[in-house]
Amino acid sequence: MPRFFITDGSLSPTATEAVLTGEEARHVSLSLRMAVGEELTLSDGEGNEYRARLTSLTPERCVAEVLAVAPSDTEYPFPVRLFMAYPKGDKLETVIEKAVELGATEITPFFSSRCVRRPAEDKSARLLSRYNKIAVAAAGQCGRARLPRVGETLSYGGMLAAAAAYETVLFCYEGALTRPIAEVLGPLDSPRSLAVVVGSEGGFSEEEATAAREAGMAMTGLGKRILRCETAPLVALSCIGYRYGFGKKE
Repeated sequence: MPRFFITDGSLSPTATEAVLTGEEARHVSLSLRMAVGEELTLSDGEGNEYRARLTSLTPERCVAEVLAVAPSDTEYPFPVRLFMAYPKGDKLETVIEKAVELGATEITPFFSSRCVRRPAEDKSARLLSRYNKIAVAAAGQCGRARLPRVGETLSYGGMLAAAAAYETVLFCYEGALTRPIAEVLGPLDSPRSLAVVVGSEGGFSEEEATAAREAGMAMTGLGKRILRCETAPLVALSCIGYRYGFGKKE
């Protein structure tokens, strides 16, 4: 069933009607060629799913009757934020797409000392818009009900400060004094929040790792192999999914 996000505040658990406009309306009427009477799934971006039936549609405006609403079972009961050091090429786009599929609620790029790519400031707004479109598309494709967000790029110090708000922060590091990710996650039966920090090509410097350790992050190993920077966050998020989400039934 087609799925769309309506995040302008008009969709709530008490709503009886939903309206799609702009690109979404064109997609419903022209691309999907849906008709009056067909059903679709809507989400308010806050974790609720709405089953709705089209009552009218044009390329500019589609109206649907809300038939039922329920909390989604596709979301973790706690936020999972990925902090990703800026990689080369289009790797960040791939990471965003896959991280959304694996349950990340927010993806935040940051600059570390070994980042090779540093986009010009005049391109940052355009890139951020593109990254968020990728996140929305991935969320719709995989059946998410909470709209993931890609945040503005932070400095290393900014990342440390933002990550401090999370109960547990996994600092993925190939150096010494790390604990296996299964050991870190094992005692956390019901975390309030989780964050994952991953480096770019070349990983982190010893000084950066020391700063992360002093900030209280859990120095986390992902196995004996050295993973590519675009692979490491997906492994970490998959481990979180295995521990807290995959195949679990209430």
